[in-house]
Amino acid sequence: MFVLSGSGAGGAGGAGLIVWVVILVVFMFFFMIRPNRKEQQRKKEMMSRMAAGDTVLTTSGFYGTIIDITDDTVIVEFGNNKNCRIPMQMAAIAQVEKASDGVEE
Repeated sequence: MFVLSGSGAGGAGGAGLIVWVVILVVFMFFFMIRPNRKEQQRKKEMMSRMAAGDTVLTTSGFYGTIIDITDDTVIVEFGNNKNCRIPMQMAAIAQVEKASDGVEE
């Protein structure tokens, strides 16, 4: 059987708890917070490089072409119909494909 003395057990248990808390914080940083920050930075860079004429994929799954960009609004044209122009928030853009990235013949 294990017998714990009153004076020595409290100090050792507290140090062990602190070590586990530090390990948990480090784990959360490297596996949760850091990847999320990288994704936010990548999305911010993508939004800053958008220009008229780029092909975009919206969060709802529609492909379209950017017609105009204002502060936080983008006007996107869908399909071949020139009358189908919809204003949407920049946050609704999931991917951007540059117009110059097309297949060269």
